[in-house]
Amino acid sequence: MRIAYLVNQYPGISHSFIRREIQALERQGVSIARFSIRRAKSGVIADEDKAEAAQTRTILDAGLPSLATAIGRSLAFRPLRSLAALAQGLRLGWRSEAGIARHLIYWAEAMVLADWLARERLTHVHAHFGTNSATVAMLAARIARGGFSMTVHGPEEFDKPGLIALAEKIKAARFVIAVSNYGASQLRRLAPPSEWSRIKVVRCGVEASFHEGARLPPSPDRFSCVGRLSAQKGQITLIEAAAILKKRGHAFKVSLVGDGEMRKDIEDAADRVGVRDRISFCGWRTPAEVRSEIESSRALVLPSYAEGLPVSIMEAFFLERPVISTYVAGIPELVTPGKNGWLTPAGDAEALAGAMAEALTIDNATARRMGADGKARALALHDIDKIAVSLKVYFQEALRAAEAA
Repeated sequence: MRIAYLVNQYPGISHSFIRREIQALERQGVSIARFSIRRAKSGVIADEDKAEAAQTRTILDAGLPSLATAIGRSLAFRPLRSLAALAQGLRLGWRSEAGIARHLIYWAEAMVLADWLARERLTHVHAHFGTNSATVAMLAARIARGGFSMTVHGPEEFDKPGLIALAEKIKAARFVIAVSNYGASQLRRLAPPSEWSRIKVVRCGVEASFHEGARLPPSPDRFSCVGRLSAQKGQITLIEAAAILKKRGHAFKVSLVGDGEMRKDIEDAADRVGVRDRISFCGWRTPAEVRSEIESSRALVLPSYAEGLPVSIMEAFFLERPVISTYVAGIPELVTPGKNGWLTPAGDAEALAGAMAEALTIDNATARRMGADGKARALALHDIDKIAVSLKVYFQEALRAAEAA
């Protein structure tokens, strides 16, 4: 079995979960052709991602002559389907936030991808994220007379479903994946009950090599926070909670692992409330460095305002560290207060500070018990090799349905 994967930017620093999924499918005997629309803005720093980059064909890196040739071949060999995809793209663009001009670009990208799919005899393309990559995949599948599916992560897709034509993509897809039960419920809101059977829950996962090996003892006073520095991750609430903890006399450090558009705002907030001495801004890190940061912490803290289901939570659980997070999206499907972590209302700095204070004061035996419970939960739900078995079945069913059509 051979299928294509399309991502807007691949490989990327924050997309290790896609690499893990692809590699796990390949261990199941599925051949994956990797395609990306553009290079990742944040670059590639890990050896694992450099190896993926060498196997990935990037549309916007192909050069104008190659792009023009691919578009010309699609128009010459698939004219009616190409024009039908153009009409669909224009209709989507008329109602979207991206506009008609951007959708003309998506159509051109889809023409290139359709030509590549046809030349490599690939009959199914799977897109990660329900935004522009799913638009390109859907149009390319129409042009190439193939099938398309997508994984919808959230929260961006759920913030603007009408503007990205998410309902139309659900209808066109052979199947749609949500990464949590919460995500599946949001997709069901956009589809009639007759289409719900095509909405599958396939969680992101972690490979055994990430969590095998010796453990460092948990630090008594250090927290890690892993994620893009953005509004949805809520790091400014963490800064406010740190100020409360400092005022109450607690000794602690917080490592912010990641980067993003709100870095300066978060740095300014740390200066303003007087906790810059307690906060380390680590920037992006390789998977091995992320593991080291989590292992050296007392607990992972993720004060999210909006989410899908954070990979950093499952990584922390696999490394036997409890998690402090919020009652948002799919997070309560993993974090159980009192058993493997703490949950607080999003944006509530007092509650977050209280949970962090409790994590600082519990004894090591309790911390280890909570970490062990988290690992058992992660093993049950997020073992990537078990997940790949289910995902392979969905691809097989989609290919069989295409052959029968």
